[in-house]
Amino acid sequence: MKTEDRSQVKKKHVLKGTERTNTVRYCGRDFTMDEMEVICEIVKTSGLGRTAISEKICELFQWLKADGKLKDMSCRVALLRMERDKWFKLPPALRRNGNGKQYKHCNRLKEGEPSINLPAGKIQELSLDIVRTQKQSQIWNEMVNRWHYLGYKKLVGSQLRYLINSNYGTLGALGFSASAWNVQAREEFIGWSRQVREQKLHLIVNNSRFLLLPWIKSKNLASKILSLVAKKLPDDWEQRYKYRPVMLETFVEKKRFSGTCYKAANWIYVGETKGRGKLGDHSKLYENIKLIMVYPLCRKFRSILQYSPI
Repeated sequence: MKTEDRSQVKKKHVLKGTERTNTVRYCGRDFTMDEMEVICEIVKTSGLGRTAISEKICELFQWLKADGKLKDMSCRVALLRMERDKWFKLPPALRRNGNGKQYKHCNRLKEGEPSINLPAGKIQELSLDIVRTQKQSQIWNEMVNRWHYLGYKKLVGSQLRYLINSNYGTLGALGFSASAWNVQAREEFIGWSRQVREQKLHLIVNNSRFLLLPWIKSKNLASKILSLVAKKLPDDWEQRYKYRPVMLETFVEKKRFSGTCYKAANWIYVGETKGRGKLGDHSKLYENIKLIMVYPLCRKFRSILQYSPI
């Protein structure tokens, strides 16, 4: 590896004016220079594909999720960013996963269904159904790709996806995934130190997608759905991942929305982002300011999130 490449990477990692000369940060984890040397050697190992590389790194460094499983998806994202920063060249992908490519929908949904102009109380059999089958996944992906302003992107890390159904059929989609790494206003609201945040971050779940189909015109429906999912998600998450989250978060794009439905569902506004993206990338200052909204899932959320066993 060229010396100038490493120095360029180091210069990108600055925190509160102090340059980190012995670590680099990717996907919420600090890597020492020794660890980066080991990763470079693993990547160079003949015969290893990208999945095998990420699994080997997670096992070696014990990079694990709260349920004890390998954090291989975060590792793969980190490897792509390391490659972008010229640490190494990854082997070619064995299969395409759609990253960076336009999602190709499968035409399972009709465009322009008849409008539903009813108050939320008039819509019966409202349910939030976890996406489990391939068909459900295709429907969720297509809805989000065609009608959500952010489009379809594969959710990273622990996640749950819901289809919003009723007696009028499918009304929309919800997606939940891993929480943002570093959000100053959220940390101040909780009373987090960096050390405790690293231990407890998995207990916060991010509402990364919320879509009602454009022909659904129902007053109070969005806030009603948010109230329903706040009651349902903790049990669903615990059943899948063997731990129970204590707070939800979301980020509302300030230029587009005011967060009215979240406020109506008793979500709490805690501040604004600095536009650095979900992982706190300091090279992306002030790109897209968002409102930070949180929803505690239990009364003792602060004491749970603040407690450190160390």
